[in-house]
Amino acid sequence: MFFEINPSNGVAIFEQISRQVKYAVANGALRAGELVPSVRELASKLAVNPNTDARAYRDLQSEGFLEPIRGEGLRITKLATERSRKHRAKLLNDRIRLVVVEGIQ
Repeated sequence: MFFEINPSNGVAIFEQISRQVKYAVANGALRAGELVPSVRELASKLAVNPNTDARAYRDLQSEGFLEPIRGEGLRITKLATERSRKHRAKLLNDRIRLVVVEGIQ
């Protein structure tokens, strides 16, 4: 799994991680049942605080994208694919709406 974090783009790092997991699920790079990297492993790869990764994972769990597996870590839920596609469609609709409103103004 590959994450690209940009600390200067104005989006919180935990939110960037969360979005990238959702996008990876939506486009099939991550499939239901796959384990995501551990908090420490991801923090090491991204050179960020482990609490940042933990927050992103907590948010993803509360939204139903990840589920804990005792002794193994966190895995992608069966419902994550549909949820991530809906999330991506909502983001695109919101952005299109903003462009149209800006164009009208």
